[in-house]
Amino acid sequence: MATNVNQQNSDRDTRIRQGVLRRARQLVIQNLIIGLILFLGSGRLEWVWAWLFLGFSVLQILVNFIFMWRISPELIVERAEGSKGTKPWDRKIAAISALLWLAVFLVAALDERWAWSTVPLWVNLFGFALLIIGAFLVSWAMLTNAYFSTAVRVQDDRGHTVVTEGPYRIVRHPGYLAMGIVGLSQALLFGSLWALIPVGLVMGPMIVRTTLEDRMLHEELEGYREYAQKVRYRLLPGVW
Repeated sequence: MATNVNQQNSDRDTRIRQGVLRRARQLVIQNLIIGLILFLGSGRLEWVWAWLFLGFSVLQILVNFIFMWRISPELIVERAEGSKGTKPWDRKIAAISALLWLAVFLVAALDERWAWSTVPLWVNLFGFALLIIGAFLVSWAMLTNAYFSTAVRVQDDRGHTVVTEGPYRIVRHPGYLAMGIVGLSQALLFGSLWALIPVGLVMGPMIVRTTLEDRMLHEELEGYREYAQKVRYRLLPGVW
């Protein structure tokens, strides 16, 4: 019996290590792609706001990893492998959203190259402040919700339950609200008014995803209907 328990613990530790490494690779590749788009698109390496964004992004990832490793290492694995059981519609929305997010960086980079936008310094600084707020909110939601997956699914394999603490006491989908704030912050931080166009476009799939995910949770996650009666709003308190 003890041998079986030890073997299970060993298998769990191995899976967590592999999941952490896989997620780390995913995030490194993601940031490298963003960096390449920003610097190749702008045609210059001395773009201060791009370096500030990338540096902040790496810092946030490191902080989240440290806290998630202590609080819920299984969540790191889930975020690395979360495609199992994903709703088919979510795959399509995720693909469209990914392209639109990359378009934000590309348009901002081209704007920097060709100087399409001219904004005062306070706009860049306001964008950075919004980035901090959005990053804090997404980290708060992630560290509160042990089921904060990259994929839309009910995680029966992980004992999925309704989360009602932290930002989930205010809105039902604080992660999506944070993503909207981060998207707006990116365009402003880079000083690109034109990048607000793909930011606006990415909100469409995000709202659709929020609606469909909320409907799925109502139908498939025990206790969610009762939770939704207490926390009425999906994204914006008092609005929707």
